[in-house]
Amino acid sequence: MLKLRLPRGRTLDLSTPQIMGIVNVTPDSFSDGGKYSQADSAVKHGLSLLEQGASILDIGGESTRPGAPDVTLEQELERVIPAIEGLRAHSDCIISVDTSKAEVMAAAIEAGADMINDVRALQEPGALEVAARYSDVPVCLMHMQGQPRTMQLEPSYQDLFKDILAFFESRIACCVEAGIAHERLIIDPGFGFGKTLEHNFSLLGQLSYFAELELPILAGLSRKSMFGKLLNRDTDERLAASLSGALLCAQQGAQIIRVHDVKETNDVLRVWRAATHGVYK
Repeated sequence: MLKLRLPRGRTLDLSTPQIMGIVNVTPDSFSDGGKYSQADSAVKHGLSLLEQGASILDIGGESTRPGAPDVTLEQELERVIPAIEGLRAHSDCIISVDTSKAEVMAAAIEAGADMINDVRALQEPGALEVAARYSDVPVCLMHMQGQPRTMQLEPSYQDLFKDILAFFESRIACCVEAGIAHERLIIDPGFGFGKTLEHNFSLLGQLSYFAELELPILAGLSRKSMFGKLLNRDTDERLAASLSGALLCAQQGAQIIRVHDVKETNDVLRVWRAATHGVYK
């Protein structure tokens, strides 16, 4: 049974996929439009996602959509830390901090965060060192070609799967060399981060390719533009497509599914678990 070790002696069972609920504390999120940018509303939303079936809450204070403005360290701390402290005061749930800044990682962990989710895979100054210092905190390394502001201009690969695999192998080696244990790492292929429509759907169809790394796979494609472009759907019309993507990822071995629509995703995964694993709860 695959289990992810967490701070304070806890573990997360990854023998079947777990849901990571998204809590954006940003005024310019591509999906929720700043609805939860205040700490009180973010905490309320996070607690609601837990009731709907989320195992993890991912708290982010910087939008990484193409063209989004830069966020200063002070702004990100002001957004993220009160939300984490508020959630921790109400729940012992698993909290992930979605950030690339070393200072935010450290402050978030001190405030009660249990995981680091980094779209830049610990490549920003000081990030490796912070992750290594907190030796009981798991880290998700995401693949991204380019930078969020420009990543969708002209993404190209010699070989999509081999290039992403090589990136992960390099980052994993850097992490281990820095003192981060292999079993603390999670990988995310980065749907929509420096990928064309064809790249995204190739990844969705062959996600199990990355199982050879023997690390948990996190899949985040909830409401993304890959579905909007394929189906000509606005963001709030992508639920069915997101649920289809979540199920495809689960079927291919993704252990963590990062979503906005927790209740609906939980329903899909419960039906799938009942039919394939005999799990009826």
